[in-house]
Amino acid sequence: MTLAFTILPSPVGDLTLVAGDHGLVAILWPDDDPGRVRLDRRTEQPEHPVLVETVRQLRAYFAGTLERFDLPLDFRGTDFQKRVWAALLTIPFGETRSYGEIARQIGHPSASRAVGAANGRNPISIIAPCHRVVGSAGALTGFAGGLDAKRYLLDLESRRLAA
Repeated sequence: MTLAFTILPSPVGDLTLVAGDHGLVAILWPDDDPGRVRLDRRTEQPEHPVLVETVRQLRAYFAGTLERFDLPLDFRGTDFQKRVWAALLTIPFGETRSYGEIARQIGHPSASRAVGAANGRNPISIIAPCHRVVGSAGALTGFAGGLDAKRYLLDLESRRLAA
């Protein structure tokens, strides 16, 4: 299967948006590790309807006018990873959760390390807000887009809530 992609310039760098027949498959960072999210062959198709809508919603998010995304998502991973990624979608805008809290939420209270690994492989960053997951003491921890991007996204959301 060939996937469609487009590039979105953003405040956190040029994001590669990837869509398939069933929805958004990935948002890749400028210096993303090619092994982090494995994808089929891609062709540039900026007019793909899922990509057009993803661009519109991400622009609104970065402009501070959108707090909740409404897009078809096509997560590709193990059942455990999909449960973690589904849990990410429940974290409210402007809030954070720890890896341990996510582990308890999905019914695996001792799996915070596995949650961290799944979080690191989240293929749909920003929309499935892995940037909202922090260390148990609230410290910013690893992020595929880099800690500066994570800090930017968290600051963007906290500024919006303070307004």
